[in-house]
Amino acid sequence: MSRAIVMVIDSCGIGAMPDCREFNDIPECNTLRNVCAFNHGLNVPNLTKLGLGNIQDFEGIAKNSDAIGQYGTMKEKSKGKDTTTGHWELAGLISEKPFATFPDGFPDELIEKFIEETGCGGILANCPASGTAIIEQLNEEHHKTKFPIVYTSADSVFQIALDTDLIPLATLYNWCETARKILDEGGYNVSRVIARPYKIIDGKPTRISKDRRDYSMVPSRTLLNDIKDRGMKVVAIGKIEDIFSKSGITHAIHTGSNKEGLELTLKAIKNELTLESIAYPDYKDSGSENYLIFTNLVDTDMLYGHRNNAKGYGEAIEEIDRYLTDILGQLKEDDLLIITADHGCDPTVPGTDHTREYVPLLVYGKHIEPKDLGLIDGFDYVAKLIKDWIF
Repeated sequence: MSRAIVMVIDSCGIGAMPDCREFNDIPECNTLRNVCAFNHGLNVPNLTKLGLGNIQDFEGIAKNSDAIGQYGTMKEKSKGKDTTTGHWELAGLISEKPFATFPDGFPDELIEKFIEETGCGGILANCPASGTAIIEQLNEEHHKTKFPIVYTSADSVFQIALDTDLIPLATLYNWCETARKILDEGGYNVSRVIARPYKIIDGKPTRISKDRRDYSMVPSRTLLNDIKDRGMKVVAIGKIEDIFSKSGITHAIHTGSNKEGLELTLKAIKNELTLESIAYPDYKDSGSENYLIFTNLVDTDMLYGHRNNAKGYGEAIEEIDRYLTDILGQLKEDDLLIITADHGCDPTVPGTDHTREYVPLLVYGKHIEPKDLGLIDGFDYVAKLIKDWIF
């Protein structure tokens, strides 16, 4: 049995790429290094053991001449700095054309079509905004009109927020599916439609992470399709299923927090996850014991990067490290563990958007030779690692 376990620490970039200014970023952005500096170091003994501190100078993460893993820096080939582009490239798909962004809001004809086809009556906002700020700003008007809050960001996203105590969650999902269809049919090249449900908790509009859903464009063929077509399992934990629009996935389970995602990943490694309950209806068990566990850990990005919370970001990294004690201890002889990221979202620089950054790569297996991988051209290096390991 050969298994590959990929853990994506969402937005954990490690330095601005040379073309960062083309993406409205500054050379000073370095998510992990700046988070470490803000927190005067992080307590991450397992990541240190794997060799994270050998990649570059991170305050409080020591260099380790006896690192047990392979470690390096990956440079993105695709034109983007978003979740979809990053994950697709990790799975072998290079995006030559960047997804469309809407710094002035969505065009009138798109919004009119959305209102007509959903029957929502109207929309609020239609501008780039911070999700937490826009729901606080427009919550009262949302309750008066029952119009959804539609907004975007510096990324290619069509986001729909509403209070699910006012409008049912199922309606929000239906409206998102409608938006996805309109965008695809109109050729708008928008990466994701995101359902952003919230409730009023202690008098404050609060987003409900576990009910968030992403509706991505369907990628052309990736490594995940190759794995599935060979009769192997692709177990998606967190928002992986949404990022790939279900393409190439055989089993999927959403999560409401990093803690839940880490616990489910550990269960999957220990063969304690009830796969039958999360299998797709079209999945047919071929008997192959080779498979991929693919986990996205989103809290670093969603809760801390976008909210400029460097302290919380550091605590989230430390939480991941604590779980690595058990994860590393439960790996089998033929398991390959890959830890990486998909882009940056530096909480210490101006703005609340993703940042165009290099990402770290840590690779560990009981029979893998520890070494410095240096600078790697392309996140698709991960796809090659997985393919060589499980095929």
